[in-house]
Amino acid sequence: MTKFDYSQKPWWKFAFEAAMEALEDAKMRISQIDCIVFTGMESCDGFFEHQTHKTSLLSDLFKTHVPIIEVPAVCAGGGVAFWTALRLKGFENILVLSGEKLVDNQSAITTHWISSAIEREIEQTEGLNFPMQNALIWEQYKRKYEASHEDLELISLKNHQNATLNEKAYFYKRPVTLEQIKSAPKIAGDFTIYDCSLSVNGGAAVILSQEKTDIQVIGSGLATDYLLTFGREDPTHFLATKLAAEKAFKEAKISPKEIQVVEIHDAFTSVELISYEDLGFAPEGKGPELIRKGTVNLDGKLPVNPSGGLKAKGHPISPTGLAQIYEIVNQLRGKCGERQVKPIPKIGLCHNVGGAGGSVTVHIFKKV
Repeated sequence: MTKFDYSQKPWWKFAFEAAMEALEDAKMRISQIDCIVFTGMESCDGFFEHQTHKTSLLSDLFKTHVPIIEVPAVCAGGGVAFWTALRLKGFENILVLSGEKLVDNQSAITTHWISSAIEREIEQTEGLNFPMQNALIWEQYKRKYEASHEDLELISLKNHQNATLNEKAYFYKRPVTLEQIKSAPKIAGDFTIYDCSLSVNGGAAVILSQEKTDIQVIGSGLATDYLLTFGREDPTHFLATKLAAEKAFKEAKISPKEIQVVEIHDAFTSVELISYEDLGFAPEGKGPELIRKGTVNLDGKLPVNPSGGLKAKGHPISPTGLAQIYEIVNQLRGKCGERQVKPIPKIGLCHNVGGAGGSVTVHIFKKV
């Protein structure tokens, strides 16, 4: 994983740097990789970033002629690319890769590109963007259950505290206080700027190998849901998360109680809270208790987002799902320094979401 920041390198440099670290970690050469699965947006169109033949550019970059597959899935790109790579047959070593120069233009243009992951004709004409869409989901949840914005403030604080200990997070050594979070300007409904994830540039990479390694993928699930959020049966939860989690836990032959560390897709603080329930860590309506009691803090029984999450580590869109895997693998290996979960966990979970619950992956990892 590269550092997540605003540096203005082209997307392929972020991808290349992440790939080189992954190869070094695996003690492999690029010649040993016999397939590449790449995920990316049509980067947010700085003029020279709009490359529609990324697979061929990667062939040139790595001097390889192996199959290179592009799997776009917006914010769930990393997770969906990994899910796809797990199901490819006939390859020994697969490089799953992403690099994104998300922040490279005026805010209005970048927002326009990100909003292409929302329904264009009906929802956007009513003024919906992702903060507003998720704020409306949160409003429904808050009305249905006993929850308040103070719960979201605690999630934001937790993730910012974790990010200060992550040298690759944007908010590394940049502490944020609860007072700053409480006094932040509102942008949509209850949401303030501290409820929203941070758009950044960056890259991440994972190598899947048939060889025996110390980390095993024991469960994997992918599910999708309607793009139009108001057409869903229950607007307060993400059905795709529930379905993907069910598949992953069934394949892993374990229950949510056995998970010891989690990376949740906190594109918005409300998504993290609701996902406590959708992933099976709390009954419906009881998610707020996990943050109120400190259960999901770094020193809690079930640490969530020790990396800082999308909120404070940063969210470069496509690389996010792979960056979550990077964190969980390092946690299981006991290599996370000041933010290391203790005792060192043996089973971890990654939850990656595209859009407002439109596509979701859940992957479960075990130290063997």
